[in-house]
Amino acid sequence: MRRPTFAMIAQDAGVSLATVERVLNGRGGVQKDKTERVINAAVRLGWDRRLPEVHRGVVRVEFIIARPETTFFARLVHEFEKIAQSLDSRVALHRTVLTDDPMLFARRISGSGVQRAGLIVVGPDHHLVRAALAEVRATGTYIIQIVTRTFGTELDYVGIDNYSAGRTAAMYIWRMCRAKGSVVVLCPGNQFEAHRERIRGFSDYVDAHPSPDLQFERLMFGRDDGPYGASLLADCLQERDDIVGFYNSGGHNSLIGPVLESHSRGKAIFFVGHEFNAWSAAALSDGRMDVVLDQAPEVQARRALDMVLYRVGLTTIPVPNPPIRFTTMTAESC
Repeated sequence: MRRPTFAMIAQDAGVSLATVERVLNGRGGVQKDKTERVINAAVRLGWDRRLPEVHRGVVRVEFIIARPETTFFARLVHEFEKIAQSLDSRVALHRTVLTDDPMLFARRISGSGVQRAGLIVVGPDHHLVRAALAEVRATGTYIIQIVTRTFGTELDYVGIDNYSAGRTAAMYIWRMCRAKGSVVVLCPGNQFEAHRERIRGFSDYVDAHPSPDLQFERLMFGRDDGPYGASLLADCLQERDDIVGFYNSGGHNSLIGPVLESHSRGKAIFFVGHEFNAWSAAALSDGRMDVVLDQAPEVQARRALDMVLYRVGLTTIPVPNPPIRFTTMTAESC
């Protein structure tokens, strides 16, 4: 996309060319509402020069997250709290933690009570959320989705390649599991695009690498509820005596893992999961887990905010945004 011109910004903002020139060259003398329209239009069209200091005031950025019960989301929230303390007085970072109720989440996106230059979102993939994001984006607010995306939106995304993560989990089981039998997978559900992509990647790898020794037999949906997911795995282990591989594509390993520990064949089942934390480090060390894929939430938080600050003109160096590299942890590396 070519660099926007003053004329393009004037048309988008519904003001005269002279008004755009006065605002973006910092000459002042423009009504506040028109100034905001020009600034919003410039950001929306990808204006890559510094915005005039006199028009900035406090840049407000809001981070909205749904259901931070897992250690991954706790790490993510903690990193944003650390970043907030390091920002100068020109930037205010608001942190909002909600349940994953789509209506509540969409309402917060649409009306936070503060004027935001940027919005960083981790939320469910639901038509109400998608509509709210489109509505806010149309006002010129810069929006980044992290960790997971909503279907059909053309918003910047910061996070790992979840499809590749699912393929990687399957690769480790298919290449490293030495027993013969069935492989089962636990997915939190369909509410988050990240989880759907991991299952798609896992399934595609299995389809592309048929094995006479391993069969992908069951996909269980745990409703993003640790105790419920644990009960599904327990029932599956009771029903089948041929399980040799298990992939947990979501969180709650500390609740789901003990199901394997208590089973007579638990340590013989090749266990791949996500989230490197104190529990999974201990589980890797003593053989209760075999591979952990960590998503580097700290890196995601820092990059997302850097991208917002660049888009609103507080920094001048573009921020590259390839997929965040996930880290593979084993007993030999933790």
